[in-house]
Amino acid sequence: MSYLDFYKGKKVLVTGHTGFKGSWMCRVLINAGAIVAGYSLEPPTTPNLYDICGIEDKIKSVIGDIRNLDKLDRLFCDFKPEIVIHLAAQPIVRDSYKEPVYTYETNVMGTVNICECVRNHNCVKSFLNVTTDKVYENKEWEWGYRENEPLDGYDPYSNSKSCSELVTHSYKNSFFNEMDVAVSTARAGNVIGGGDFANDRIVPDCVRAAQKHEDIVVRNPHSTRPFQHVLEPVMAYLMIAEEQYKDKRYQGYYNVGPDEGDCVTTGMLVDTFCSKWGQGMKWLNKSDGGPHEASFLKLDCSKLKTVFGWKPKWNFDKAMEKTVEWSKIFVEDGDVVECMDRQIEEYCM
Repeated sequence: MSYLDFYKGKKVLVTGHTGFKGSWMCRVLINAGAIVAGYSLEPPTTPNLYDICGIEDKIKSVIGDIRNLDKLDRLFCDFKPEIVIHLAAQPIVRDSYKEPVYTYETNVMGTVNICECVRNHNCVKSFLNVTTDKVYENKEWEWGYRENEPLDGYDPYSNSKSCSELVTHSYKNSFFNEMDVAVSTARAGNVIGGGDFANDRIVPDCVRAAQKHEDIVVRNPHSTRPFQHVLEPVMAYLMIAEEQYKDKRYQGYYNVGPDEGDCVTTGMLVDTFCSKWGQGMKWLNKSDGGPHEASFLKLDCSKLKTVFGWKPKWNFDKAMEKTVEWSKIFVEDGDVVECMDRQIEEYCM
């Protein structure tokens, strides 16, 4: 896999490795020949991609809470990672309204803990903190947010990730600038792809409805989001981590999202899902009066494109095609690991 040759033999620690994005990340790294360790809670759903895609026996997996600094530090002592990619988080907006204290503890103090471990272990040469497109003060405007816009997420999830950014900035200014470690944050848009089983996410809701032969219930069909296949941000994270490892001048703060034409409404997303799934799938517009969520959100990714020459590989239509392909194989008890590896290989061509 020449696209990822850099990672062969590199020691990479992924926090949140049992989650949806973390499982894709680990599978890519395993296929690239990296030596991988993971630190995370147990997989968050049943079923879950981590168990399905057979990662556990191919990496050093530590089940632990990111709020537990001592346990996290022991992993750093034992594994001595060269590259750290921090994905561990409480990632659901609606859950953050139900459990705001837990959300802040995990997303803010969890970031403090990972930064503290990086500070205390000089084995780390490249550290990437993955946050979200929702870190920005959302003014509901029609153009994309840039990396220098004010950070001030509205809900507890978004705000806690804004705080995670600020923690990273402070550690960078206070400690990391004087160390031989490059530090970046990546603010990614909404991801879709095979193997997401989370509650309160639109594509998993679509797949569950398809399995049950029911209509899809859509809460906010007019909300615009920067949807992208999960491999887009995963590969962008690995690119940033690699380039700043090689040259510290590449460290910074980066938006990772699709081109503007692939920022679509939730209604358009569900229309596309129904079209690709077939079998007469339909959806219903049924707002449930839930808590506030931003209705319009785009990212300006020109910095990532300018600095690295990066551009998205799969547009929204292709991303949904790949998501439905994986999901249908799963529903039919097919070989999803083979599908996953084939999609990774195709993306890397």
